[in-house]
Amino acid sequence: MATRLLKALVVLFVAGAGFCPVVAHAYELDAQFDCRARPHAFIEQLVNNQYIDPNPMRVEANSVNVFRPTHGSDITAFGFRVYAVLGYENDDEMFRKGPGEALADPLYGVVLSAPREAVESRVREAGSNATVRMVIPLLLTAVVCSPS
Repeated sequence: MATRLLKALVVLFVAGAGFCPVVAHAYELDAQFDCRARPHAFIEQLVNNQYIDPNPMRVEANSVNVFRPTHGSDITAFGFRVYAVLGYENDDEMFRKGPGEALADPLYGVVLSAPREAVESRVREAGSNATVRMVIPLLLTAVVCSPS
C-alpha cells in the first residue's frame, strides 16, 4: 500500500512538473542605451538573435523604421517590456526610406509599455542620456539614442 502511494505521488509530481512555469530571463537592452552604438549594430544584433522581425512593421515618413518583437521574445529596457524597436541610419541598406524627408542624424531606440515618468526615472538612474518621449499617455514611452 505504501509503495503504491509513493509511486502515485511520484507520478503526480513528475506530471505536474510540466505545468510549473519555467523561469524565463528577459533580454535586457539597458547597456545599449549608453548611446554609443550605431543603429545598424543595435538592430542587427536583435535581428540575428531573432528578438525582432527583420522587416519593419512600419516606416515613418522621416524614415524611422519600427520593428516588432518576434512572437515569444522577451525584450526589456530599464525593467519595462519592449513594445517596438526603432532605428534609422542614412545610406544604410538595412533601413527602408520613408516618403518624406529622411532624418539627417542616425537614431535607435525602443518603445516601452510604461508611463513616461517611470521610464525617465529609470533611464536617469542608469546614467543614460537617452531622450525619453511620451508616445501614448500612461501607456507607451519611447527611449531614443542619437549617436554622433
